[in-house]
Amino acid sequence: MASLKSREEEGVLIVSFADAKILEDSRIQQIGQELLAAAEQAAKTEPGRLVLNFDGVTFMSSAMIGKLVLLNKQCAKQNVALKMCHISKNVAEVFKITRLNKVFDIQADEEKALKSFDKKGWFGLG
Repeated sequence: MASLKSREEEGVLIVSFADAKILEDSRIQQIGQELLAAAEQAAKTEPGRLVLNFDGVTFMSSAMIGKLVLLNKQCAKQNVALKMCHISKNVAEVFKITRLNKVFDIQADEEKALKSFDKKGWFGLG
């Protein structure tokens, strides 16, 4: 069973999660592989753009957070802009504690994530 659902919109690959709680090691391994495959897929379009929609995800283990850090590095290496949206309060708190909220580009919802790709530099300039 796939652990991620993906679709393309406005040239952006949007990936959402099938599970509300991401805790099981085998599931996390599968999600990690699917996320890296999604980054590969996003890298094939120019410019590479990927949105992770966490709508419905209420909890994830630290191992899953490690997969997100790995994905972030992979996206940077492949020139894929990565955005995250619909982060629950529990997950947002973990991101804040680990300071990953400073690393990840987190938007409120999918619409804002899609629009944020079009912003350039300071105040939309550049």
